[in-house]
Amino acid sequence: MPRTPRPEQGAAAGAALYALFIEAVRQIPRTMSLTSMSTLFTLDRAGPQRITDLAITQGVTQPSMTTLAKVLERQGLIERRGDPRDRRVALVAVTHAGSALVRERRRANAEEFSQLIDKLSDDETATLVAAIPALDHLRTLSEGSPLAPGTRVAS
Repeated sequence: MPRTPRPEQGAAAGAALYALFIEAVRQIPRTMSLTSMSTLFTLDRAGPQRITDLAITQGVTQPSMTTLAKVLERQGLIERRGDPRDRRVALVAVTHAGSALVRERRRANAEEFSQLIDKLSDDETATLVAAIPALDHLRTLSEGSPLAPGTRVAS
């Protein structure tokens, strides 16, 4: 019979995962702002969006997102497209170059975690590998939550 976790175990696991996440975010090389990178990740994952929706997702004002979109567009990372459902509306979408940047960042982040995992003992590594299904499930449950990809994180 599966053991029911005590509330303090969930709190301890949540605190450990959050601390690891914050540390990982701090280690990202700053070739662009976290909001810029988060915007690219959001567009890559969710597809084209209105500026107003992106602003809400990223926790910034609409004028700030408009400015950010112009910068990303000049860099060739996003493009504006018409909305087929409403010709008055423009959507922003990630370009091939933007998607390539997102893939490279994901690969680099995974490699950094892999190097850290290599420093764990065999038992710790086995425990972490055994937790992968639970971590994948947590990721699924987090979609749409305040900690979902593309949302801003306060440290």
